[in-house]
Parts: sequence; C-alpha cells; structure tokens
Amino acid sequence: MGAITARSDPRQRASGGLLAVPIVAIVLVCVAALLCVTYVLRPRADFAPVAIDAPPLPIIVAGTLFRVPPRAIRVAMQRRPGTQERLDLTFFWPALTPAAEPSKEDLAAAAGQIFLTVEPGAGGLTPVQRLKTIYPRYAAPTPSSGPDGLTVLAFLDETPYQGEDLLFDQNAPERFLVRCTRDKGLAPGSCLYERNVGNASVTLRFPRALIAQWREFLVGSDRLLTQLQGVGGS
Repeated sequence: MGAITARSDPRQRASGGLLAVPIVAIVLVCVAALLCVTYVLRPRADFAPVAIDAPPLPIIVAGTLFRVPPRAIRVAMQRRPGTQERLDLTFFWPALTPAAEPSKEDLAAAAGQIFLTVEPGAGGLTPVQRLKTIYPRYAAPTPSSGPDGLTVLAFLDETPYQGEDLLFDQNAPERFLVRCTRDKGLAPGSCLYERNVGNASVTLRFPRALIAQWREFLVGSDRLLTQLQGVGGS
C-alpha cells in the first residue's frame, strides 16, 4: 500500500500543476479585461487646453438645449456636444467669462467665481413653495433685515438647515431667494440660487460676500443664462 501511495504522489502533483495552468490563465485574462475597462471608462484629465475662442458646444440636458463655452466646463468628460445627464460649469464674476481654465489675468480681475450645475428638474417644490410650507418649520420666528433691502430668515440649530440663512427679496421672492451657509472661521459662506431653464434645473453657487451686490448678481445671472441658451450672445 505504501508503494502504491508513493507512486501516486508524482501523478497527483503533475495533475495539480496542469490544472493550475488554466486557472492562472483565466485570472490573467480577467485582470487584463478589468484594466482595459478601467482605462476606457476612467475620467480623462489629459484633455488638450481649449482655445479661448473655441465655439460653444450644443449640449442638451433634460431636453433643453444649451450652448456652452468649452472653457466653462469643469469636467473634461462633459466637454462634448450632444445629450448629457448633467453639466458642471464655472464662470468668473463680474465678467461672467468661462473660468474652468483661467489665465493669470482672469484671476487678477475676478471678484469671485460662480459655479453652475445643470441637471434634470426634480419636479419637487419650488424655492418659493418651500419658503411658504417647509422653511418656516426650521427658521427663527422673526426675520431680520439683510443687505440692500433683503429679508433674512435664520435657520435654527439642530435642524436640517443648521448654520444657514435664507435671504430673499420680500417684494419678489420668486425672483431672488437664496439659501446661504454662514462664514465659519476661515471658511467663507456660500449661497445657492435655483433657476429653471426649460425642463432643466440650474443651481448657481456663489460666495456669500456677493450678497451685498445681489441686484447686480440677479441681472448678471439673467444675462448668463440667456447666453447659455444661445439667445443674444454666444
């Protein structure tokens, strides 16, 4: 019996070695396929710089056509024409020039940056509807006066909006209503301003320091959205 066992060991080892060959091959093929897919799908950061006079790209979000300067697009994979799920854009204030690839001159002249997110509308309540139905549950009972005639509602601690304020034009909240974080240490506050363009929802994020210029910002945002729709500008 011992002799039989001794003779069978080399055969078992040989059989095991032969089985290991296809297993290793399969593993190598799977790894190679994974690397190939990762390379193809990964976001590319090596796009060539866009010329400052490059023509706007026709991009559709939620069935709404936008004509977008390529230099305003923050995500390289979005820098193509056609239908997309979302756009992430950046513009300098007050010039409203594309800011994704700024020059030193652009940075020197800028008073801030405006970040735009364009995506399909969620179909929920509008900011004014939230002002009437939701926000009062979490805000201080008494509003205060803000810059240049704005009304300010401070959100209470231990609420979903803790550390934020609601600022709006009392006479026309449907025109200007923003939710802003407060300055915290060295971190400056920022504001969110929501607009609808066709079936798309556009959220503009800008430094809270610009609230003092909210009337100019309102005019500028109108002009910027008009330009992105390809009406009266490029």
